[in-house]
Amino acid sequence: MTLQLAIVLPTLNERANLGPMVERLDAALAGIAWEAIIVDDNSPDGTSDEARALSLADPRVRVIQRIGRRGLASAAIEGMLATAAPLVAVMDADHQHDPELLPQMVAALDSGDYDIAVASRFAEGASTEAWNRPDRVKASGIANAIARKLTGVQLSDPMSGYFMLRAETLRADAHRLSGVGFKILLDILATVDAPLRVKELPLKFAARAAGESKLDRTIVFEFLVGLYDRWLGRIIPTRFALFGTIGALGVIVHMAVLAVFLQIFGGSLKGQLVTAFELGQTVAATVAMTFNFVLNNALTYSDKRLSGFVPLLRGWAKFALTCSVGLTANVGVAAILVRFGVHEYPAAITGIIVGSVWNFALSSRFVWGRY
Repeated sequence: MTLQLAIVLPTLNERANLGPMVERLDAALAGIAWEAIIVDDNSPDGTSDEARALSLADPRVRVIQRIGRRGLASAAIEGMLATAAPLVAVMDADHQHDPELLPQMVAALDSGDYDIAVASRFAEGASTEAWNRPDRVKASGIANAIARKLTGVQLSDPMSGYFMLRAETLRADAHRLSGVGFKILLDILATVDAPLRVKELPLKFAARAAGESKLDRTIVFEFLVGLYDRWLGRIIPTRFALFGTIGALGVIVHMAVLAVFLQIFGGSLKGQLVTAFELGQTVAATVAMTFNFVLNNALTYSDKRLSGFVPLLRGWAKFALTCSVGLTANVGVAAILVRFGVHEYPAAITGIIVGSVWNFALSSRFVWGRY
């Protein structure tokens, strides 16, 4: 039979789930020529190796192992572009999405009445009871309401991660997709110019079969980042905006530390070779730099996030090194301004601005990027 459907499974630490998922796909898609494309973000648990082992036994299984890149949305895009199948579906590999819905999605698209089929957690007849996460259900409901308000997409579940569409529809606008965050469906619906005819199917959303959820505490942040990138990212690059926002928070930390330092040591260091302000500015800049590193690693560069004590320590050292010139300029410029009679706080802010340009340029390349 001619290949009809590709199922894209973005994965991160899903080794134990892959074999049972392929079995479920085989059972659900009897009579349909399909392939499964596992897009793995270099999982440390050996997910890619397991996918290759499955492929040796079943050539319908393929794997794309991504090195130095992370993110569900971008993984889904790469997987959908890697197939010749006329229909492409995206679903989770953790068994929360029921493969039994796939034939219904294929039928909806083959009818010619719809351009995209979406498995909805909130459509009539759907259920999230088996998920047993009322907090996540509530958060998803809020996110869906925000998405509908901002995009005008009137679906019960525009944040669904389980959907199917024609590959030609995806390829036509793939270059315009942001690929940021984890909700690729919302990105597609907001990007494609022609209104897409959507068929919603009720989903019995299940509990994860094995492993831990890939959605951590940054889930709401990544959702907002995805919305920002879609509408403003072409004006001010998203990563730069995030770096700048965290830098602004760093300014608050910097000024708070400086104020406390001057309050405590301002009198005792009078007449010393190194003034209280200069020493306080150095301490405050170092604390703020560490604060910025932690938040940038978790948020701005979440797709390249460093984890583990040694990688974090090495990353902090690189960040400190690349910021050292900026730190020197920061302290030096601020100190010079103070010596010329400028008030300490405006001088400190000026020093921060001078150092920030260097910090962003080199840290993006040498801390979270590649030489």
